[in-house]
Amino acid sequence: MAHAANISALTDQLIAAVTKSPDQKNISRYKNLKRRIEEIFKARQYGRTDQFAVAKQLEGLQEKFQVLNRDELATDLRSSLVELDNYRSPWFPEILSLFLQLSDRPVLQSQRDQIVTQKPVQVEESLSWREVDLAGAAYCDEEDIWEDVDFRAGSSEDDISSVSSEISVPRILPQDSIALDEEYVIPDEVFMPGEDGGVLVTIKDIQFWNPENNTALSHKGNYSRPVTELQIVRETIFMLQGLPTSLFRRSGDSVEVNRTYALAHSSNEALSYLLQSFSAIGTQVGILRKFITVPQTIAYVQSFVRGIEDLLRKFDAFLSKAQTQYLTPRSTVAVSLLELLEVVRRESRVLLSLVGLVSTISHDVQTQSVRCLDLLYDLVCMTQAVGNDNEFQSLAELFFFCFKSYIRPIRLWMETGQLDSVEETFFILEDHKDRDLRTLWHDWYTLDEASRLPNAPKFLHQVARKIFTTGKSMVFLRHLEAIPTDIDRLSKSTLTFEDLYPQHSSSSFALPFSVQLESSFEKLIDANHSITSDWLQAALDQQCGLWTSLQALDYIYLGKDMGITGNIDNKIFESIDRGKDAWNDRFLLTELAQHAFSALPLIDPSRVIVRSSKVSPQDLDVQNKSVKMLNVLSFDYILPWPVANIITRDAISTYQRISTFLMQIRRAQHVIVKQRLQYSSNSAEKNSDRTHNVLGYAVRHSMLWFLNTLYGHIVDVVISTTTTAMRKELSSSKDTDAMIAVHRAYISSMEDQCLLSRNLVPLHEAIINTLDLCVRFADMQAVCYGDNQHDQSRSNKLSRKQHNENQSDSDSDFNENEDEDDDLDQGNTTRTVSAGTPYPQQIRSLKNEFDRSVGFLTAGLKSVGRVDGQPSWEILAEKLEWRKEREAF
Repeated sequence: MAHAANISALTDQLIAAVTKSPDQKNISRYKNLKRRIEEIFKARQYGRTDQFAVAKQLEGLQEKFQVLNRDELATDLRSSLVELDNYRSPWFPEILSLFLQLSDRPVLQSQRDQIVTQKPVQVEESLSWREVDLAGAAYCDEEDIWEDVDFRAGSSEDDISSVSSEISVPRILPQDSIALDEEYVIPDEVFMPGEDGGVLVTIKDIQFWNPENNTALSHKGNYSRPVTELQIVRETIFMLQGLPTSLFRRSGDSVEVNRTYALAHSSNEALSYLLQSFSAIGTQVGILRKFITVPQTIAYVQSFVRGIEDLLRKFDAFLSKAQTQYLTPRSTVAVSLLELLEVVRRESRVLLSLVGLVSTISHDVQTQSVRCLDLLYDLVCMTQAVGNDNEFQSLAELFFFCFKSYIRPIRLWMETGQLDSVEETFFILEDHKDRDLRTLWHDWYTLDEASRLPNAPKFLHQVARKIFTTGKSMVFLRHLEAIPTDIDRLSKSTLTFEDLYPQHSSSSFALPFSVQLESSFEKLIDANHSITSDWLQAALDQQCGLWTSLQALDYIYLGKDMGITGNIDNKIFESIDRGKDAWNDRFLLTELAQHAFSALPLIDPSRVIVRSSKVSPQDLDVQNKSVKMLNVLSFDYILPWPVANIITRDAISTYQRISTFLMQIRRAQHVIVKQRLQYSSNSAEKNSDRTHNVLGYAVRHSMLWFLNTLYGHIVDVVISTTTTAMRKELSSSKDTDAMIAVHRAYISSMEDQCLLSRNLVPLHEAIINTLDLCVRFADMQAVCYGDNQHDQSRSNKLSRKQHNENQSDSDSDFNENEDEDDDLDQGNTTRTVSAGTPYPQQIRSLKNEFDRSVGFLTAGLKSVGRVDGQPSWEILAEKLEWRKEREAF
């Protein structure tokens, strides 16, 4: 009961402390809180801490201290536990367990000097007189014990030293410094002996700026103060060093002459001229001193500031040496302002030449700072042209000192393919948006020719593209994981003044600096560019299969193997002729193409994909079975990403257009070749059929000749010769950009010669119309001689059946078992054939339209051939015209 009462009382105190309401006004809320707390107490019954487990943990901690060579901590812990045993408390296990849980790496963070060891307090008992002399008779017999003692009379230093040697008296050091007596006055002799008083007079006499040391010259009419030439020389040197003087005063950025001083042996005009000359030099040097105090963020501008600091340090050293010469002359020295002016002009010539450049930068720091190196380059070239060899060498060395910092991001880019994230003036930018490896060469990095490259030094402009290409080659090799082991072959992209002028003679400076620098730097860039380009070309050939991919494109798009291409064409054309809606099913066509090209080891069939667009059956091209309906098909070959950077997506698109154009010609050939003109079985109509067949044979022959001529010209003249030339140029390309340019020119030439470019749209449409005429002619023949062809269907069954049996499983979807009569009924009949028009009239109309189309094509080829100068156009025009001249109609 007592324990419960104790818990109840503690609970009341807890509620009062937390709710801040000890008066318990809200009885219901108070009871609710107390009930919830008691439920929590009952639900959470914690047992006592295991004292044996705590003791075991402490013993383990001692052993850990000893193992880790912290014996002093183990000893202190053991002594503390022994001392703790002298005290008794039931809560010691809980306290020690809490300490162990709160400990944080005691081995590493425990310091012995932080451990406070409390020693038992020893209470010193005061000594009473009763304990010293119980009888109280001590010192009673000594009558003079309380009298004053004269310590000076019977003592000496020897006695004191002997006593101090025998008795060790503790020294008590004062905590605060002892203040001096306020009445104590330090004598003047301590600071200035009487015999050196003349020095102070001398110092005061040479202070010419004090009014009491100046008297107006009797022969001058103004208030000028006479000074010596040595004083003016020293003041001038101080001013040139940037120190405040009395002879010169600063007004903003300029230095003005104080005209209150004069020389006794010189006119005011002559002195004023000399001082104005010095002040002009001081003003310009002051501009440089002010410029170097402005913080710069661009690395090579910081180097430029550092170079100016070195030049100013040399100039200040010269001034200090000159002043030392006047102050402590080792020999007779003539003090002359004219001589000093001449020497100062000679020594400050390099500094003064930089003032204009610095002023240009200071006026617009944000814009002109990036042009610092370019302006310095112009200054070096101009200085050499003037003929100042010493000044030229100093400025050239300053230029190369800045150029070393400027070229650091260029070296990083060319040697590793990485961009300096801190450098904000480098003319190469990185695009973080599109990170597709297929566009690494084209889209990941760009050469900023609009804003940053114009601010670069002029000699970098002609090699900027090579720098850009060299770095991209290293990026490419890094992603290919093909970095060569002999990467040390790369030259260090840096130049010094000694590399350009190794002889250090005046005669060597006759060579123009701009030419020397441009040629040397270009050789350096060319060396690295050539090495990295060779590495990348070898990787593209051996590791990525560039030439294999080019051969694969010839087979897939350019119909190099008609045995494979014809198999694919026949399946597509037969499906179109049968009127199947699934003739352009992309899944079936992809399976067909992959199976067909799997016979070639240089083609990866898994990369071949046939894409198709949806076509409405009501489309006129579909209803008329025009060759334009083949535009919905496109073969796609997924190139490896390194090769895709050389053969771009635009090039693949042109390949697809050429492939479609060739398929359209083959489609027209297919429908013409499969037609067989037959005589009528009725003898009465035999004579009329003979005339009709002769005309049909003539039109069919003309169309086949046109199709064979056009297809042969494209394949044998255009594709063959252009591809051979492209491969030859591609193998001799110097770098990746040249390879891309060669292939791009090849694709562009193919597009023009195949009449697929935008400016040749009328000629291409004329060819497509001619091909549609061929399809129309086949439809007319099917309508006119459908019965005869139907009669011969049985004779063709055996060959068709054998052809179907030879096809693979992938082709079975195109060769479903359908009735031959249905196939022939579907036939090639289209809505372009007029049912009421006689057959001979239709043939003559179609022939006239065919002749007009071929004539327009011939004339157009001749016209564009004379303008643009493509030989293949004129060759095709001559072939078509030759046939026209030999027609016997």
